[in-house]
Amino acid sequence: MVFANIDIHAYEDMVDYHIFGDNTKIFGKSVTVHFLVNEIFMVFFFGIATKEITESALPGGALNPLRKAINPLMGTLGGILGPAGLFFLLAWVFYGGSSEFSIVANGWGIPTATDIALAWLAARVIFGASHPAVNFLLLLAVADDAIGLGIIAVFYPDPEHPVVASWLLLVVAGMAAAYVMRRFDVRYWQIYVLIAGGLSWVGLVKSSIEPALALVVIVPFLPGPQTTHGLFEEDEYEFEHTHPEGAEAVPTGAALSENPTEDEELHHRHAPLDAFEHDLKLPVDFGLFFFAFFNAGVAFASITQVTFIVLISLIAGKTVGITLFSWVGERLGFPLPDGMGVKHLLVASIIAGLGLTVALFVAGKAYDDPAFRDPAKMGAVLSAGAAIIAFAVGRLLRVKDGSDK
Repeated sequence: MVFANIDIHAYEDMVDYHIFGDNTKIFGKSVTVHFLVNEIFMVFFFGIATKEITESALPGGALNPLRKAINPLMGTLGGILGPAGLFFLLAWVFYGGSSEFSIVANGWGIPTATDIALAWLAARVIFGASHPAVNFLLLLAVADDAIGLGIIAVFYPDPEHPVVASWLLLVVAGMAAAYVMRRFDVRYWQIYVLIAGGLSWVGLVKSSIEPALALVVIVPFLPGPQTTHGLFEEDEYEFEHTHPEGAEAVPTGAALSENPTEDEELHHRHAPLDAFEHDLKLPVDFGLFFFAFFNAGVAFASITQVTFIVLISLIAGKTVGITLFSWVGERLGFPLPDGMGVKHLLVASIIAGLGLTVALFVAGKAYDDPAFRDPAKMGAVLSAGAAIIAFAVGRLLRVKDGSDK
């Protein structure tokens, strides 16, 4: 943001730089820095997020049995209806009766978005990397953005690139390929990504749907352990065999037992599902800096009522909608993940108000007139403050792993 406001032209030139020349395109898309980061690199981030959700659904995971996933999915519904409803209400308060109301109201889809990458980072800092609230928020955010893609396709279509649903058959073909490879016990995640993931990516690109989600439907097919061994855990078996002098100092949590089960051996040989995360976690963590850098650089524009409508709808709408719907879900018999209480739910709901880059994208689709688009984008940028609010509330409520000890 500092760079963009010092020299917006230099920033835009950097984001739109054609690495391989102006004429190089992939399926009609120019190969810019922004394209490589958002539509290729982010494929792997969403893949890692899906790996977390997949493993948390295994026995022993925060979302097992699968009926526990109902609660975050109900929260997702609240995270869509709450912000959209509040947006319409505020639009009526500020613009009701004027000719601008219908224009402003068209932006109702902006606050329904959650920036998965930044929400994930904020959740890991606030709760701790292994807290079940992180998995809860990930599932909610992935489902939220999946619905968001549908909202964009239906309510904000791109006249130059309309959705072509028939190309989604390639995504189905990718899933079928992944299933066949799993049946034949293919042990290398790279093959799943290149073949099955490649088919899925091309299908999404050609259908004009966000290609960054290509691995979301492929990663669950990667062979993995039958029970969860903890997300982002240190490989203690590897440590014990490479540092035998320090083995006794390492907690035994996931270490290979004296008579290892087949599942333990599979896990510690780095099954494809584990190896996918093990090999990509560091590059993805590092790459998220560039994702933020090339997406959050918005020049400060005039702040109007639209700015506050977007900002309030994102933070307050998400907080109230998700908390209320998930609380109702728990009362209906669909519990929160073990280790999560109402205070964790409240803080996770605040974090979900981090719309930022995804909301920026929707704002560009919702408004053609810069008089509305630029203030709306400012509201999306200012939603980064949700992380600060969540951090303060989290400290006050002591939601971080170990804070109650």
